[in-house]
Amino acid sequence: MEMRMPAFLRFAFIPAPFDFRNRHPPHGGEDPGMVGVGGVKEKEINLQVAGALGSLLEQQGFLVEYTRREDVGLYDAGTANKKAQDMQRRCALIEEKKPVLTVSIHQNSYSDPSVYGPQVFYFEHSAEGQALASCVQDQLNVQLEIARPRVIKGNTNYYILKRSAGTTILVECAFLSNPQEAEKIQTPEYQQAVAQAICSGILDYMG
Repeated sequence: MEMRMPAFLRFAFIPAPFDFRNRHPPHGGEDPGMVGVGGVKEKEINLQVAGALGSLLEQQGFLVEYTRREDVGLYDAGTANKKAQDMQRRCALIEEKKPVLTVSIHQNSYSDPSVYGPQVFYFEHSAEGQALASCVQDQLNVQLEIARPRVIKGNTNYYILKRSAGTTILVECAFLSNPQEAEKIQTPEYQQAVAQAICSGILDYMG
């Protein structure tokens, strides 16, 4: 399949969505992101899922770009505000590459360990972002056979959604605070299944 335009997979280590308690900082390097049940680190899962997704998209003819492929942050070691510099550099990279779309990979958490299921966020004022989010959410719910499917959610606060050029979504793949989902997302088989669902959603969006 030959794509008319290159797509850009943004490997995201950015603030995760609000969970009514706090806002997670960017992940990678010194910051592990969410640390879930059994000590599983979000940044490690993010790398695995993003790599699998990138490979699937490349097989479909996409030109895939990553902000990073290793466990490092996009900030200088001596910087006082690593979070701000990391975020600014990610947005600058997106501006430079001018992608057709941007996908930010995350893992979720909540105070109630029974909460589970993937969820996709988009910039509230972006019709294209909403359309992409809807396609990806549908495929995640169907392919992963989510018993209680979640729905897409618009947002105006997340830095990467409101500051990134082009169509951007943020995908929360699993709740690391849920014991069953935390266990599943650590397996290569489930990581591949999540990546495949996201890829299918992107292909639906691209038409």
